Amino acid sequence: MKKIFIILFTIFLTGCAKDMKPTDFKDQKPRLVIEKYWSGNVKAWGVLQSRSGKVTRQFNADLNGKWDGNTLILDEIFNWNDGEKQTRKWTIKKIDEHNYEGTASDVVGKAIGYSYGPAFKFEYVLLVPVKGKNIKITFDDWIFMQDERVAINRATMTKFGIKVAELTVMFVKEWYVWTTKIRLLKFSPISNYVRANFGFTSRQTSSNLYYQFK
Repeated sequence: MKKIFIILFTIFLTGCAKDMKPTDFKDQKPRLVIEKYWSGNVKAWGVLQSRSGKVTRQFNADLNGKWDGNTLILDEIFNWNDGEKQTRKWTIKKIDEHNYEGTASDVVGKAIGYSYGPAFKFEYVLLVPVKGKNIKITFDDWIFMQDERVAINRATMTKFGIKVAELTVMFVKEWYVWTTKIRLLKFSPISNYVRANFGFTSRQTSSNLYYQFK
């Protein structure tokens, strides 16, 4: 189900990103405040597509962010379906209400971020390992908040201005995860869906069902 949703969202955004500007979303809701959304734990699932649209790789990821009032430290762990594991640590500084700057060890120079309404645009050059060499790939990231829990990321990857690949990611904030436990009303279809899709264990109390991450 998650893969189908990601692919459909990919089709929706294809062809329209060139004309989009972050300010196009300034009056829309919900508002994505990255230091709030990425504080705590977030799960992610993604697909990488070639320039022709063929899905070439998939991954799941665990993200953990800490906000100190000025800077967001975001740790990312990627688990690719071919067995590769990648990590990245972002340091993202908030310049003002709408502008951010980020750095990471495999990012060339600074990443530039723009935040308006539910949209966050992140532009940077990433060193991508290919056959033993690091190749500079330009990323044009668009992240759209769907609700307080879900955000969708669409990234176009280019080299010399030519699209080489596309990446689509679905983020799910672990329900009020700053406490590492989730309190849900007891309702069997919900509990079954959560256990099946988000990797929780559960324990029963007298009136509520509690979920804890494995």
